[in-house]
Amino acid sequence: MPPPNPTKGKAAPRPPTPDYKTISAQFAAAKKVKEAEDAAAKANDERTALRERQRAAVEKSRKNSYETRWAWTVGFWVWMLCIHAVGIGYFTSGFLLTRLMLDEKSVCDAPPTLDAAGASLHEVLPAWKGKGTAEGGCWHPRSFQRAVVVLIDALRYDFTVPVGDGAAFHDAFPFMYETAARSPQNAFLRPFIADPPTSTLQRLKGLTTGTLPTFVDVGSSFSGTAIEEDNLLMQLRNAGRRIVHLGDDTWDSLFPGYFEGNLSRPYDSFNVWDLHTVDNGVMEHIFPLMNKKTEWDLLIGHCLGVDHAGHRYGPDHAEMTKKLRQMDTFVHDLAKTIDDDTLLIVMGDHGMDGKGDHGGESDDEVESALWMYSSRPAFGRTKPEFVTPPADAKTRPVNQIDLVPTLALLLGIPIPYNNLGRPIEEAFAGPKGNAWDNLAAAERTTAAGIRRYQASYFAARGIEQTATPGSPSEFWDKSEALLIKTAAQKRPDWAPVYSAFAVYQEETLKYCKSLWARFNLKNMLVGISIMASGVVTLLVYITKGADDETAVEDTELDIAEKTLQMMGAKAEVDAADHREKDLVAAAMFGALPVFLGGALQSYVSGVGDWYRGAGFAALTSIATVAVTLYESTETITNLLPKTIWGWMAVVFTLSQSIGFASNSYTIWEDSILLFFLTTFGVVSALSAFRLPSLADRYMSIYHSVLFVVLGRVASLSKLCREEQMPYCTSTYYASATSSTSAPWQLVIPFLVFLVLPSMIKAYLVPTRSYEGLAPAWINYAFRAGLFFSALYWVLDAADNGNWFSSLPDKTLKNISVYLAQIILGSFLVAGTTAFIWAPPSVSIITTATPKQPNKAQIAILGYGNAHGARYLFLPVNILAACFLLSKPMGGGALGILFWQILSLVEILDLNSLATSSIGPTVLALLGAFHFFKTGHQAALSSIQWDSAFIPLFTIRYPWSPLAVAFNTFAGQIVATAAVPLLVLWKTGPKKKGLLEAVGRALGVFVAYFAVEALATMAWAGHLRRHLMLYRVFMPRFMLASVVLIVVDVVGIVVALAGTRINTVAIGDVFGWAE
Repeated sequence: MPPPNPTKGKAAPRPPTPDYKTISAQFAAAKKVKEAEDAAAKANDERTALRERQRAAVEKSRKNSYETRWAWTVGFWVWMLCIHAVGIGYFTSGFLLTRLMLDEKSVCDAPPTLDAAGASLHEVLPAWKGKGTAEGGCWHPRSFQRAVVVLIDALRYDFTVPVGDGAAFHDAFPFMYETAARSPQNAFLRPFIADPPTSTLQRLKGLTTGTLPTFVDVGSSFSGTAIEEDNLLMQLRNAGRRIVHLGDDTWDSLFPGYFEGNLSRPYDSFNVWDLHTVDNGVMEHIFPLMNKKTEWDLLIGHCLGVDHAGHRYGPDHAEMTKKLRQMDTFVHDLAKTIDDDTLLIVMGDHGMDGKGDHGGESDDEVESALWMYSSRPAFGRTKPEFVTPPADAKTRPVNQIDLVPTLALLLGIPIPYNNLGRPIEEAFAGPKGNAWDNLAAAERTTAAGIRRYQASYFAARGIEQTATPGSPSEFWDKSEALLIKTAAQKRPDWAPVYSAFAVYQEETLKYCKSLWARFNLKNMLVGISIMASGVVTLLVYITKGADDETAVEDTELDIAEKTLQMMGAKAEVDAADHREKDLVAAAMFGALPVFLGGALQSYVSGVGDWYRGAGFAALTSIATVAVTLYESTETITNLLPKTIWGWMAVVFTLSQSIGFASNSYTIWEDSILLFFLTTFGVVSALSAFRLPSLADRYMSIYHSVLFVVLGRVASLSKLCREEQMPYCTSTYYASATSSTSAPWQLVIPFLVFLVLPSMIKAYLVPTRSYEGLAPAWINYAFRAGLFFSALYWVLDAADNGNWFSSLPDKTLKNISVYLAQIILGSFLVAGTTAFIWAPPSVSIITTATPKQPNKAQIAILGYGNAHGARYLFLPVNILAACFLLSKPMGGGALGILFWQILSLVEILDLNSLATSSIGPTVLALLGAFHFFKTGHQAALSSIQWDSAFIPLFTIRYPWSPLAVAFNTFAGQIVATAAVPLLVLWKTGPKKKGLLEAVGRALGVFVAYFAVEALATMAWAGHLRRHLMLYRVFMPRFMLASVVLIVVDVVGIVVALAGTRINTVAIGDVFGWAE
């Protein structure tokens, strides 16, 4: 057996027990380390949170600072808008024709032939039955019991006489001419000459009051104002006569409460697409009323189809032929219903130009027709050669105001007090044409009324009448002396008396026209002074910082500034940061006391014009702002440019403005603008050879040549004004006598749809800015909008041409209007919303290199053009709206305009001219040039009123006037919206001073139009007696004034507001640079 194990059964030895104090020390040490680590981590977290709070505070402070500066900048531009409005208003108050409206009314028992004692001396006619009463004739024997007046809007005289040239608007309305030639005792046809402006509202006032129009009233064509001065309808109503109106609802606006409500039928007058509703309504209701002659005394039917056919198609169109033939049949049928006691009058209120428009003073616009008809022999001719109606409107014309005394005397009512017209010869000559006593009596009564009105007017104006040789008073005295001499004869010859009083009326009319053309030189000079002072102040404003690069970009400087601000250092406050605040405060300080004082003085004394306080307040506020600008910046010496580009901007602006002194220059303004734009392109191409980079040199030359070529292509779109003929050929419409587009022109919007979005993409891709929302909005939304806009004009052409005759009436019109509303809603509402909330047009790409696979590299595509690419969405949306509201040729011109703008910003960037005055100046030239290329001229007749009905079925305020404004000023609106793009293009998020740079660019841009408005104002005032004042110089002044106000408003609402939205969007993502 094995030997026993001595260790078996004994316990294993235990490890030595550690010392308690040692363990405690180790625990304490570990705990201390842990606490130190936790404290360090907490401190680090606190420092991080503190830095984050500091960074957020700095960002918020910078954002608030920007918002404040932006608000004061807007305040400055609102003040500038007020200065421009006051200056224009003050000049206009002294320049445009004005006439004091008298409250006196003619009364039946007080004829103007009475002497001071109320006795009637030297009567031509013996007393008649019912003399001095409405039943027998107040001032002249009553010839008719009632009258039917048919007003065919825009019935030009040559539409009613035989011509034989095969034109669509000739020889389609023969009935009136044939009746007058065949039955001269029953009818006569005369040219009926309107006083400009030739708008319907103005003509109705002249046709019912017998007074001359003023240019101010044309602005209310969309909304008539009730006539309160004495007029034919007022006299009829006062005599107890009943008046019924059918047709154009403008009559309701001018004569509210005059018409028999149960019989009258007004219709909407402004839907120029509708050729038939108003005319059919007139014809439907007038014939039943002819069987109810006991229920009315004056029946008015106002047809609009001829006028609307002219606006929609132009006169040389088959629809015009149809409409004239319809009117011919209508008048023929209506004449059959006329009895011996009823007078029928058919007339036009104005004519139309070669495109079917009106509003100006060309021969075609003022020459309308007048036809009077009676079923019994009532009319005569004083000479055998007068039997045949005049072959043209230049032979034996009648002033439209002559209808007023003629109709009043024929119906036995008093002639309205303010009348300046004379009786129409045929209506009082008698069937044999030898009733000289009747003619002399009518002429003398009318002349006496004119003399009475003239005396009242002179007394109200404080003008002393004189009987100098050649004055109206001398002609009156001679006429009265001849009357007395003739009345004493046994067998009086009244023909010389008639002629003498006719001469008095003609001379008085000339005198009144010259009297009302007297200008208030004081108001004109005050207006010019306000505008000139405003221009100088604006020039001083834009020269601040002109010697430096206003907008700078330095990432390291931005980091250093933020670090210092986070450490508690206050940012250095530049004078520019509070300049606008100081300017607005100075403006208010200078304006409010004077304005309130002037208004109070005017109210208390009851003397003076209400706007006097505003005028002097404008001058004082300009003075205080100018002093503030000079004291804070000392920039008066910087007004002169220091580079060739600056001098080019000055030469362009001054040359354009000085040229307005010439009527030929003004007439051919579009060609002058093309020359300026071509000059800029050529100079920029030559300057490209100075660029150090070969790539930049090539690109600069490319864009310069493209800029010139695009201008030449745009110049192919022309709408010639009358004064340019025969050296100009219109291409904007299908022909010079049309207001519709040719079929080939419908292709142009589709070309824009195919090309323009791709071109915009091509300008964004080089800076890697075709990112974010850009592909979806430019390539899809914008392209779709262009397509549907092009489709709209196809539908419009199909509706005009009746391509689908099987469709129900107005089907295509309904589709096109709803389509237009969708397009406008998409870009002006949805597009604006997208612009507000859109992120920057950038993309972030994360990559890793093979050498450092664990280290990510981040690239931000589009960073260098973050501001410009995002802001581009706004002018794109504005362009889309204007594109729809312009005709096909106009849409093509707008597409070229946008392409030229993109080339312009590239030229400015390549030549480092982003802050130069040449950029905004050329942009202003582009806007002005494309005003003409979108089918407009400095003439009222070129306004495309039918654009109000592109998105609407009828007149809706304020949308209809806004649609017309977008159509008329599309070039200037798009250019104004693009002003910030000149500064923002190819700028990154960290660039400083952008708001100031945009403000300066907007200042240069507005200054161009302000100088233009000042120049046209000064030249119109200087040339106020020029033969072409009302045809050339006044319309150009009116255009320049309206354009300046439009540019001011769009600059504030679109350019400055868009800059703020864009800067906020960029700053919230990348941080605020200032």
